[in-house]
Amino acid sequence: MLRDLPRDASFWRFLFSIDQDLAETARQKACSCGGRLHCANYPRKPRGAEQLPDQYGSRLSFCCDREGCRKRVTPPSVRFLGRKVYLGGVVILVAAMRQGPSPRRVAELSRHFGADRRTIARWQVFWREQFPQTPFWKVARGRLRPAVDVAVLPRALLEAFVHRDDDQPDWRKLLLFLSPITITGGLSIEVSR
Repeated sequence: MLRDLPRDASFWRFLFSIDQDLAETARQKACSCGGRLHCANYPRKPRGAEQLPDQYGSRLSFCCDREGCRKRVTPPSVRFLGRKVYLGGVVILVAAMRQGPSPRRVAELSRHFGADRRTIARWQVFWREQFPQTPFWKVARGRLRPAVDVAVLPRALLEAFVHRDDDQPDWRKLLLFLSPITITGGLSIEVSR
């Protein structure tokens, strides 16, 4: 079940198209002050995959056009997991694959995704200690059936989003489910599975 993320360019373009839809939804809502939102993407240098489309060099974002407000509005993302440098799918997959005692596994993951063992250890702490304490998780976990075992996050999340016919995680649904944690105040976004 826990095979690598899809590697073909169409998968990465597909995730970008989902981000574009999320961004368009955020743009149409306008700024909280009533001003119009203009494109204000900011640069990203994502790690964890080779030959990403050019669109991965920026995070979609907006800025209010009203003088005196200029508030930034950054929509949720399925490509990036908050401020983490590595792609969201990579953070999930590597942390899930790391669950287990093998130092050899850490070395393989480090080599394959270019993530230092200390980075992988931080991801483990995030999933094991920080993520279960977030307001997002306290609300969202109730929508998963069967219930997800917090002790084995994020592997349990991958298993919760598996296609029953081919035993593969549905990355689109999983990343959309987690997209509210990619922004500040993400609980205002409807959580669905």
